Amino acid sequence: MEVRAVAKDIGISPRKVRLLVDMVRGKRVDEALTMLKFTASPTARVVAKVVRSAAANAENNFQMSPDLKIVSIFVDEARTLKRFRPRARGRASPILKRSSHITVVVAEQEEEVGS
Repeated sequence: MEVRAVAKDIGISPRKVRLLVDMVRGKRVDEALTMLKFTASPTARVVAKVVRSAAANAENNFQMSPDLKIVSIFVDEARTLKRFRPRARGRASPILKRSSHITVVVAEQEEEVGS
């Protein structure tokens, strides 16, 4: 059984979040949280929060064991706020304030046979 958690409208560009998401994809939840804890990026705190939420959903709502694995984790583009910055000679140039949706899917880890 797969359990998911979604964080919507996070005010960080998807391009920046994907760097961290690619780092923890396929890892065990406790291993991923340890990696994110020691990553020097403010975005790591947001990603760790979603991973913890998915693990808590699995344990509390579906009575799964705490030994969970991140099956899939991805970032989608959310709304973009469009702003303008004044430039020389009365012109304006656009500023795109991007945001993202982070989705984490966890499942119980299968036992490895033969090892």
